[in-house]
Amino acid sequence: MIAVSLAACQTASAHEVRPAFLKLSETSPAQFQALWKQPVLDGKRLKITPNFPEDCEQSIARQEISSGTVRETFTLNCALKSGDIRFDGLERTLTDIFTEITYLEGGPVSGLIKPANPILTLGHDQSVPLSHYLMIGVDHILRGWDHLLFVICLTMMVSRRQIIGVATSFTLAHSLTLGLAVFGVITLPIRPIEILIAASIVLMAVEIMRKFKGQTSLALRRPYLLSFLIGLIHGCGFASALGDIGLPKDTELLALLLFNFGVELGQICVVALMLILFWGLERFKRESLRPAQITLTYASAAMAMFWFFDRTKDYFI
Repeated sequence: MIAVSLAACQTASAHEVRPAFLKLSETSPAQFQALWKQPVLDGKRLKITPNFPEDCEQSIARQEISSGTVRETFTLNCALKSGDIRFDGLERTLTDIFTEITYLEGGPVSGLIKPANPILTLGHDQSVPLSHYLMIGVDHILRGWDHLLFVICLTMMVSRRQIIGVATSFTLAHSLTLGLAVFGVITLPIRPIEILIAASIVLMAVEIMRKFKGQTSLALRRPYLLSFLIGLIHGCGFASALGDIGLPKDTELLALLLFNFGVELGQICVVALMLILFWGLERFKRESLRPAQITLTYASAAMAMFWFFDRTKDYFI
């Protein structure tokens, strides 16, 4: 199990669920100003390329790179009324793409492109359903390995009576920093935050081992406070990237609320699954429960240490 988990942590990116954003604004008839943003992961840009209909003439892109985002601007000469915009390479990622097209005549058209179907069909209504924002929040937990490990560690650090409240405290803090970023109050560099996120999982593992040894600490006595403080850090991880990438206009508040509800829903599913597994071990093979939890704790710490050194290497090499 540990070997499989460690192998997975090297192939799955903890923050690959951050969205990309394509904005096309018609400035004169059949001429568009394009803005293409996509996240930078582990210092490298994702290999996602938007390809426009054949009748479109595209200018040379001007590129800017910030701590967590690649930003490209260019112009398109075409009507963008029919055909497909294809996002090559998207199918090999976990990233979603928000799109917004603004025409001189008619309202804006927005959409959400998923890796399973990396095509935007022009001339059809592909507005973002409410369920998509909800599922992005669920994916953020289920596919975001660092957040997932944190929630798993919570189930071992606190009692069953406390777990839902502690997990909700994490979500509230996560929501706070995300909301501040969405509305432009804070902008944070992503790499230091990712380092702190990895360190927070190692801290959780240390606290779990203290609990197993019968020791105590401020974190064990005040798990709600610890969860909230670490939640602020984890929220900054997504918030920093989301602040750089952006969301289609007039959907920020709705996306924020549904995203956070999805995060809470995903956490409840993870917590329920872990509690069922622990209950099963306690019920049918009690002597295996503690060794299994210790093994899971060390595996989580090993993953987090791998991320920590991988994310700090650029500062020393």
